[in-house]
Amino acid sequence: MGVAYLVDAVRTPIGRKNGGLAGTHPADLGAHVLRALIGRVDIDPECVDDVVFGCVDTLGPQSGDIARTCWLAAGFPQGVPGVTVDRQCGSSQQAVHFAAQAVMSGTCDLVVAGGVQNMNQVPIASAMQGKSPFAGSKGWVARYGHQEISQFRSADLIAERWGITRAEMELYALRSHERAVKAAPLFREEIVPYDGVAGDECPRPDTSLEKMAALKPLREGGLVTAALASQNADGAVALLVASECAVRQHNLAPRAVIRHLSVRGDDPVLMLTAPIAATAFALRKAGLSIDDIDLIEINEAFASVVLAWLRETGADPQRVNVNGGAIALGHPLGATGARLMTSLLFELERRGARRGLVTMCEGGGQANVTIIETCLT
Repeated sequence: MGVAYLVDAVRTPIGRKNGGLAGTHPADLGAHVLRALIGRVDIDPECVDDVVFGCVDTLGPQSGDIARTCWLAAGFPQGVPGVTVDRQCGSSQQAVHFAAQAVMSGTCDLVVAGGVQNMNQVPIASAMQGKSPFAGSKGWVARYGHQEISQFRSADLIAERWGITRAEMELYALRSHERAVKAAPLFREEIVPYDGVAGDECPRPDTSLEKMAALKPLREGGLVTAALASQNADGAVALLVASECAVRQHNLAPRAVIRHLSVRGDDPVLMLTAPIAATAFALRKAGLSIDDIDLIEINEAFASVVLAWLRETGADPQRVNVNGGAIALGHPLGATGARLMTSLLFELERRGARRGLVTMCEGGGQANVTIIETCLT
């Protein structure tokens, strides 16, 4: 089996609701990072074997294979194909996995992976058309009944099962904002400004525990509020994955190697707990312990998700989401996994650290895990 290298990675700023990216066509967001990536690595775009992008709710401007549309909108050769992946919130992380698998198998040498999402134009769950995707399925009802299946209920169920209080979640959310605000200058290395938007719009420097405490729960009788959940957002990310042959042929300078990739499933009702089992599986397969990982990015879909994961894994909180997470930075669904990978890569290099792990909860009770190792000497 071959080696898959991460050569470079770039992203747009993350735009907030009704923010600076709201009116931008998703294809133009994707095209922007594609042009920036190809320009930074200085390769002939004709040499790219495939473009794999994550995107959720592929309707309207996100329909018609948005990966292919982004590439063409960037003005790149028509001979290069593109494919769009939907593994819910893990879509762009899965895109990186598919790209790495193609390279490791010898099928491809250069693959662009990433994701794009404009949640202002295509709101979350648009593809469901106001209906449960499970309604009418005899097999689903026989197995899971007619109970509510929603991320909000799942976040509350996790808080209840792990005995996580609202106060704990609010402290965690506040720390996410504080870290993200502090990291803003650092993110300039990975961000390519778009149309006057130069930095992430979602972090709130003026938030406080008092403001959070005043919010009503998202569900009657629940604990989770909007302040304890990821923010709807817009953005795009692109990474270049290359084989050893491509690195030599194109004189590339790889920044990291993908040491491990996997995906696991868990209870679809709890839905958001899969990173716990997936992390244990990945570490076991890689022959590592949680203490062998220098930095970790776990998507902050909800504060309860990360806090439960921390309790089960025993990970050091000082190594987790060190520059904030989706509670502060926003969660453009189809792009977040690749955004986490990008931010992790840059932060590992800044610290001179070796290993990083990315994981995130996904619809259907799933979770991807990627472990990378930097090429620092």
